[in-house]
Amino acid sequence: MRQFIVLGHDAPTTADFSLDALASEAGRMDLLARCLNAAFLSSHGLREDVRVHLVLGDEYTVTVDGSEVRNLHPDERSIAALVRNALDHREDAIGHMPAEASPGVSIRRFGFETLLGEVAREGTVVQLHEDGEPLAEAAVPDDPIFVLSDHNDFTDEEESLLADAADLRVRLGPRLLHADHAITVAHHCLDTQGYRQF
Repeated sequence: MRQFIVLGHDAPTTADFSLDALASEAGRMDLLARCLNAAFLSSHGLREDVRVHLVLGDEYTVTVDGSEVRNLHPDERSIAALVRNALDHREDAIGHMPAEASPGVSIRRFGFETLLGEVAREGTVVQLHEDGEPLAEAAVPDDPIFVLSDHNDFTDEEESLLADAADLRVRLGPRLLHADHAITVAHHCLDTQGYRQF
């Protein structure tokens, strides 16, 4: 299982955002939608061995499971609608118990710290960072949990949490990438076993 945690610092925490202005009026929901696209969609297929956690404003976590999700289409608008629908069910999430908004899409009432503590038991936490070891040279585990930020840098608090929780800190190349592109490159590196098998 590959997992990705994407921190949406400016993301909305309510469902009252327009699907027609994802970049300008919805806290860069366009970028989060592209991250889901990159994580799950391949040509004429869907990666079922992937799970993505979108941390929205450090208040809610929307989780999408590739083995269960339905109606995940490649356009940003329909993907953002899945996230908005999850936010519409936020009142149904009680404590840390998830509310299922649609097949394979759930929402929970917690932010990054709680999520990180939970998923760290399921695999190896890998921080994607420009100062990390090259991914192609790292011994990437079988069940990596990649942590990346949206268009903002990690906050000091997030950096501190990752310093304690991350087993690896890797970079994907010599240039900084958008979060969605970083997910694609990480997939490609893992698919090719560090660019050694095609």
